Amino acid sequence: MTYEFRAIEARWQRYWDEHRTFAADVDPERPKYYVLDMFPYPSGDGLHVGHPEGYTATDIVARYKRMRGFNVLHPMGWDAFGLPAERYAMKTGTHPAKRTAECIVNFKRQLKTLGFSYDWEREVDTTDPRYFKWTQWIFLQIYNSFYDAEAGRARPIAELPIPAEVSAAGEAAVTAYRDARRLAYLHDAPVNWCPELRIVLANEEVAEHVEQGYTVVRRAMRQWMMRITAYAERLLADLDGLDWPTSVLEMQRNWIGRSEGAEVDFKLADRTGLEVKLTVFTTRPDTLFGATYMVLAPEHPLVDEIATPERREAVLAYVARAATRSERERQAEAAEGNKTGEFTGAFAINPVNGQRIPIWISDYVLMGYGTGAIMAVPGHDERDHAFATTFKLPIVEVVSGGDKPIAEAPYVGDGVAVNSGLLDGLATPEAKRTIIAWLEEHGLGTRRVTYKLRDWLFSRQRYWGEPFPLVHAADGAVFPVTDAELPVTLPAIDDYQPSESGEPPLAKAEAWRQYDGPAGQGLREVNTMPQWAGSCWYYLRFMDPHNDAAPFSKRAADYWLPVDLYIGGAEHAVLHLLYSRFWHKVLFDLGHVGSREPFQKLVNQGMVLGATYVQKLADGRFNSFTPSEVELVAAGSDQWRVKTTGEPVAIQWDKMSKSRGNVVNPDDVIRQYGADTMRLYEMFMGPLEHSAPWQTDGVAGCFRFLQRVHRLAFESGETAPGEGTDRQRRLLHKTIAAVTERVDRLAFNTAISAMMVYVRDIVQPDEPLPRDSLEQFVLLLAPFAPHLAEEIWQSLGHTRSLAHEPWPAADDAWLTEDTFPLVVQIGGKRRAELQVAVGISEAEVVKLVMNSSELARYLEGKTPRRVVYVPGKLVNVVL
Repeated sequence: MTYEFRAIEARWQRYWDEHRTFAADVDPERPKYYVLDMFPYPSGDGLHVGHPEGYTATDIVARYKRMRGFNVLHPMGWDAFGLPAERYAMKTGTHPAKRTAECIVNFKRQLKTLGFSYDWEREVDTTDPRYFKWTQWIFLQIYNSFYDAEAGRARPIAELPIPAEVSAAGEAAVTAYRDARRLAYLHDAPVNWCPELRIVLANEEVAEHVEQGYTVVRRAMRQWMMRITAYAERLLADLDGLDWPTSVLEMQRNWIGRSEGAEVDFKLADRTGLEVKLTVFTTRPDTLFGATYMVLAPEHPLVDEIATPERREAVLAYVARAATRSERERQAEAAEGNKTGEFTGAFAINPVNGQRIPIWISDYVLMGYGTGAIMAVPGHDERDHAFATTFKLPIVEVVSGGDKPIAEAPYVGDGVAVNSGLLDGLATPEAKRTIIAWLEEHGLGTRRVTYKLRDWLFSRQRYWGEPFPLVHAADGAVFPVTDAELPVTLPAIDDYQPSESGEPPLAKAEAWRQYDGPAGQGLREVNTMPQWAGSCWYYLRFMDPHNDAAPFSKRAADYWLPVDLYIGGAEHAVLHLLYSRFWHKVLFDLGHVGSREPFQKLVNQGMVLGATYVQKLADGRFNSFTPSEVELVAAGSDQWRVKTTGEPVAIQWDKMSKSRGNVVNPDDVIRQYGADTMRLYEMFMGPLEHSAPWQTDGVAGCFRFLQRVHRLAFESGETAPGEGTDRQRRLLHKTIAAVTERVDRLAFNTAISAMMVYVRDIVQPDEPLPRDSLEQFVLLLAPFAPHLAEEIWQSLGHTRSLAHEPWPAADDAWLTEDTFPLVVQIGGKRRAELQVAVGISEAEVVKLVMNSSELARYLEGKTPRRVVYVPGKLVNVVL
C-alpha cells in the first residue's frame, strides 16, 4: 500500500477545519497553556524553509499539551504594516493594502499546508481597522498617563498633581505642565534621516541602508516619543523571574544599562556674566582629580554658545560632518580606537581642584547617552586615553594598581586613590562614597542612578502605518479624538513619498487632515506609528479577537496570561521584547491586565542555513553560484562542480536570503515529500536552539522513516492483541518515557530518534506488531507527523480525531532492565559484548567468560593472571 501523503494531508486538513478541532475558549475548569509564535511579516517572497522551524516547534508543543489535558491557545496572525509594502506601492502604484492582502493569502496557504494546529478563528492582521482601532486606543491610554515615580506606576494624567503656581498661571500653563509629563510626548529629537528614501531610520536599520548605498544623516525633527525610561528599573528588575535564555536576559540588561554614580557640575571658565554649567554623569566620581579635559557631543546645545570666535569655523564644520554619520558608525569607530575632535576654545573649572580644563567636541560622545558631556580621565578610561594620546592632552594617574606606566596604557580597575587630595589612600569603593558625599555637601553634584536606555522614538514619516488619533489645535495644543471616533483610518492618496524636507505623505491629504469633530478643531497628526506598535500587543488581541467593545476582556486576560511559551528568532531579543514589556506594564498599572510580564518562557530557535557555492579566483575574490548552477561530481560524493564549465566549487552555508540565491521554498518540499516529512526534518536537523544546514538527503531520510511507519501500520499484516511480548512492552514504554521527557524539554530531534528506534525494532521474527503498542506509538507520533498519525488512528477503528486523546503514560515496571550489555576485553582488546543478568556477581562473570566457546580462541589456552571486573560495564581478562 503506497504512502499517498498528498491525499492524506489534504483530507485531514479539511477535517480539522470543518470540525474546529483546534478552537480554544476560556474554560476555568481546565488548566490553560498559551503557546505563541512571533508572527510573521507577510512579504511578497512567501515563506522559505527557515521560517517554519519555530512554527513547527510550537505546534508540537501545542498538540502535546492538548493531549496532556491542557486547554491550548495557539493562534497566528500578521505583522503587516511597515516599509516593504509602502516601497512596493511607490514602485508599482499598487495600494499597500492590496499588496498586503495578497501576501497574507499566500502566507496563510503555506502555513495551512503544513498542518499547524492554529485556531484560525483568532487570526489577526495589524492593518485591519478592527485591530488597529485598539492599537490607537492603547496609545491613548499611554498618552493620557504619567509615571508617578513615588508610587512606582503609571496613573491617568487627570490625576497629575498641579502645583499652585502653575494653576495660577492659567489653562495654557496647566496644559503645558501635563504635556511635559505624559508617557507619550512631542520632542525635537535627533533622527537618522535618509534623503534618498525620505524616511527616518531606527538606529538598528542604519547599517543595512548604508551597505545598500544610501546616505544617512543626523538631523533634528519634531517626533512623538514614548517615556520608556520611566520604566527602566522595573524592566530590569522583572527580568529575574523569567524563563528566558541567559543571552537574551543579558542583552536586555545591557540595553537598559543601569549605572550608579554621580552627576557633577563643571562651571565655564573666563565667561563673566554667563552662568552656564556643564553637567556630566560618571560612574567613577573617585577619578575626578584625574579629569584633564571635557568632551561634548557635537549635537550638544551649548556647543554653538561656548565655541570661541577663532575656533567657531572648525567646530561648526566638525558638527556638520558628524551629522552625516549614524550613532552605530560613531560607536564602532570609537571601539576601534579612532578618535577625531575639535577644541572649542572654551575651558571649564574642575570642581574638586579648581583647575582649568579644555572643552573639546568629539563624535565618540553621544547626545542620547547621559548628558551628552563627559569629564575625560585619560589615565583610567580607554577611550579617553586614546583621545588624549591623539591630541597630546595631559594624562594623570589618580588610581594606583596598573602594571604599565599610565602614559602607555590606562588602568581601568579598582585600586587606591593617589594624587586625589581628600581621597588619597582610600580604596575605590570608599573613595566613591567619600567624593559623592563631598560633592553633595558643597552643592557641586549629587548621587545618581542612570540608564543607557533612551526614550522610544515612536513616529515615522511614512504612509503605511497606524495614524495617530491626535489633533493639533491652532494654538499649538494637542488633543486626542474621542474613543467613539476610533479607528482613525488612512486616507487614499496617490503619492506615498515624503517630501524632501521630511514632511510625511499624510500631509498631502488636505481634506483628511482637517478635523472638526466632537473633540474640537484642528489638523490631524500626519506622522504614523512605527511597525512596533501593532506587534507590541498582538498576543493580547489573540485572547479575544472578536471583541468590539474592548481590545480584550478581563475574563480572557485573567485566564490566558501570561504567554506560557514564546518561540521566535534571536533578532527580536531586545527591541520587540522590550517594547512589548513596556506596553504591558503600562496596561498593568492601569488595571487592564493582571500579570506583570507578558511572556513567561522564551525560546530562540536557531537559523536554518542555505547552501551557496563559491569558487576562489586568482585575485582573491569569489564567484558565487546558486544550487541550480552546480552539480555533484559523483553520486554519494561531497564534491561539487559548475554545470557549464565543470570547474570545482566549495559549499558554504549562509543565512537563507533571496539575494544569495539559496532559498528553499517549502512548497517544493511539500510537493515532493509531504508536510509531515518537512515538519519532521525541521525538528530532526539538530537541537532547536542551534543553527543547522538544510540538506535534501536529510529530508529524504525523514520521508523514508514515515514510509516505514506507513508500512508498519498498513502492510505488516494482522496486529497481535495486547502489547505483545516482554521485549516489545519494554521497548514501547521506554519509547514513551523517552519521547515524553524530550518533548518536555523541547529536545525534538532526540525524541524523533527514539521513535525511529521503535519502528526499527518493534517487529521481530515470531513477534508480530501488537495493536495496543501501535495505538500508543501513533499518539506519540501525532504532534510531529499529525496527518499520517490521524490516518493510522482512523484505520484502527477510531471515528474522531486523536488531537485530544490522552497522551500515553509509561509504566515504570517496564523501564527497568533485567539484563545489561557486558563488554568483554581479553588482553586489553574488546572481543565481545554479552547480555548478562543485572546483579551478576564477579565469580559468575569469570565463569561465564572462561566457559564461553566464543571467547575460547582469544584465551589461547592460557590461564588468566587476573580478571578485572567493573560492575555493570565491563570485564577485562589479563593474560
